[in-house]
Amino acid sequence: MGLKCGILGLTNTGKTTIFNCISKNKGEITSFAFSASKSNMGMIDVPDPRLYEIDKLIKSLKIIPAVVEIVDVPGLAKGASKGEGVGNKFLADIQQTDALIHVIRCFDDDNLAHVEGSIDPVRDIELVDFELQIRDLELVDRKIQRLEKAAKTAGDKDAKQGIEVLNKYKDILSNLGNARDVEIDEELHTKYVKDMLLLTDKPVLYVCNVDDKSAVNGNKYTDAVIKSFEGSDTEIMIVAGKLEAEIADFDNDEDREMFLEDAGLTEPGINRMVRTAYKMLNLQSFFTAGPKEVRAWTIKKGMTAPQAAGVIHSDLERGFIRAEVMHYDDFINLKSEQACKEKGKLFIEGKNYIVQDGDIIHVRFNV
Repeated sequence: MGLKCGILGLTNTGKTTIFNCISKNKGEITSFAFSASKSNMGMIDVPDPRLYEIDKLIKSLKIIPAVVEIVDVPGLAKGASKGEGVGNKFLADIQQTDALIHVIRCFDDDNLAHVEGSIDPVRDIELVDFELQIRDLELVDRKIQRLEKAAKTAGDKDAKQGIEVLNKYKDILSNLGNARDVEIDEELHTKYVKDMLLLTDKPVLYVCNVDDKSAVNGNKYTDAVIKSFEGSDTEIMIVAGKLEAEIADFDNDEDREMFLEDAGLTEPGINRMVRTAYKMLNLQSFFTAGPKEVRAWTIKKGMTAPQAAGVIHSDLERGFIRAEVMHYDDFINLKSEQACKEKGKLFIEGKNYIVQDGDIIHVRFNV
């Protein structure tokens, strides 16, 4: 399973600069509002130093990190739902994503005009939320109409229950709330809501895009954002987009490390962004390792060994017999599979084994 994230925000927030830092594909950067005519699509390698530590001992032909698919939609504007700017026609591009990365402008730049005429990140968050809420409300209304028709013509009891559930969402969205704020039983959510892929139902990582000098400690704008979410478990990050772009341009690891040190950073903010997205979505990685490749795979926490095997290939889940498992720390400390066997650190696990983050797994199967 792969992770797919959508990047959104008002126009001229530095969204595409951040997209270009992390994506293998590059989007066009411009200072003109509403100049983008399509969404940018890209892939990101998930930074995981453990892959390289495993490879030092395995010495395989190649290393394959897990990947994140990323969609950067053109900048929104107040009134997008009514067709202002580029309108909200690109929001469908992030409908299929697992999580949203909302980039907020937290920097001053006289050469880059703000569409609202001033820098106010809390207002900007509310503006974008409103556009997403309007789109979700339209989807909810449409589904209620369909269910009402089914309830009248066929007396469908399920339809009546669905209408009750969806009216809760309609009330929240109509009052400038988000779908994720609705308290609902998981089963009812799956049955009536999940298929709509509501944008405000997705987890959100707020990225405060700051100037270089604010990269470490933030500024008055980031303080306002943090204060606005006080008391919630909202994920907020501070990233200096222009600085990250310079870091991304370095080919040499040593030069990159020196640049980071000079900027007062321990690692690129982009690495933290991907890790935070994993955390929000309750994801983790396990590894396969052999002479041909060392590879990371993404799974949900709590997945069993057969489910994890199915992420590699459906045949492995269907014909699962057992999993041979080494924990990452054991393998690194003992330095070989043979040593793990001798020390009793290679475990034979069955269908009920819950895969742990960093497990190195070899699947035995028969189809």
